[in-house]
Order: sequence, then C-alpha cells, then structure tokens
Amino acid sequence: MKTMIKTCFIAVAILLGVNANAQDKPLEFGVKAGVNLSNMTGDINNTDAKVGFNVGLTMDYALSPDVYLLTGLELTTKGFKYTSSLGKVTLNPMYLQLPVHVGYKLAVAEGTKVVFHAGPYVAYGIAGKATVKNDLGKEKENVFSTGGLKEFDFGLGIGAGLEFGKIGVGLGWDFGLVNVWDADNVKVKNMNGYLSLGYKF
Repeated sequence: MKTMIKTCFIAVAILLGVNANAQDKPLEFGVKAGVNLSNMTGDINNTDAKVGFNVGLTMDYALSPDVYLLTGLELTTKGFKYTSSLGKVTLNPMYLQLPVHVGYKLAVAEGTKVVFHAGPYVAYGIAGKATVKNDLGKEKENVFSTGGLKEFDFGLGIGAGLEFGKIGVGLGWDFGLVNVWDADNVKVKNMNGYLSLGYKF
C-alpha cells in the first residue's frame, strides 16, 4: 500500500512540474465544500448511512483541451450509524484525502461544461470519535484507537458535475478497496457518496 501512495504523489508531482505555466496546459486552483452520505460494507450488517461533510482545496491540470487531472486535498468524514444492545452507535472517522482522477470536460453551452471523472484516492485518518448513546448517557472514544479503525484507506472514485464559469457543482461516489477495521477476521470497507459546491480562482 505504501507503494501505491508514493506512486500517486509522484505522478501528481511530475504533472505539476511539466509545463505548469504553459498556456495550453492551464493550472486552476479552487475550494470546495459539501455534504457526505457514508456507510461501510463487509462483515457488518444492518448499519445505517450517516450524514457528514467534505471541505478542501482543488486543483485542475489540463492534459489536453478537454482532458484534465483533477486532484487536491480534502478533509472528509465517513462512517456509519448502528443500533445495538449497547445503544445507538455512531462511527465518525475524519480523513485527509487525496483523489487523483482523470476528468473529461464537455462544453455544452457558452461558459457551461459537463464534467465526468474517475480514479483512485488515498486517505489517512486524523481524528474522529466512536459514540455510544443509551439510557446511561453518552460515551466517546477515539475511533482510531486499538480495536477501532486503521488510519490508512485506499479506493476508487467516480463522479460527474457541472461547471458554470468559476462555479462548479459535483456528485460523486468513493468505494474503499482495503480493510479499515482493526480486528482479526473482520473485513470492513468505506463507501461514501458526496455532493459538493466549488469555486475556482
């Protein structure tokens, strides 16, 4: 997995370093924020999706007039809700995530483009709580502590959106490919849908 992370970072660095200032390969930065609807799949049952958020910096690098490298760095929440004999359990991990997508931008009107994109992501858990709420009160503990979740996540994402000049709206889906549960004989993967609003400088 470390090799995959290094490969993603090296690919981004190379693309940034080659003709970054050339007129036929513009580099655009922006910001985005939005809402998530996350859950987990694998050796768990009867979990409910949880609403969260995403916020971050974006970078679009033109590989050709219509094909782009879409990347950036975002803070995103994942996890799920679950009702058990212990009470209502909410898992709320927070990740720093780096997507590395290839996108196609199709002009449909003056100043308006439809965007399709797909590619891998790497993420690292930095914070978050596991909360148990019942008649006795509420208990919280670090979701990445022993017996919780592993910090590293890697997966694939796909998305589509619209760009109206400098403003963009996007829908997407990320599906984890690695086991994030820190326990023997239990395999659990992240999945997350999102809606975001962005602005390019």
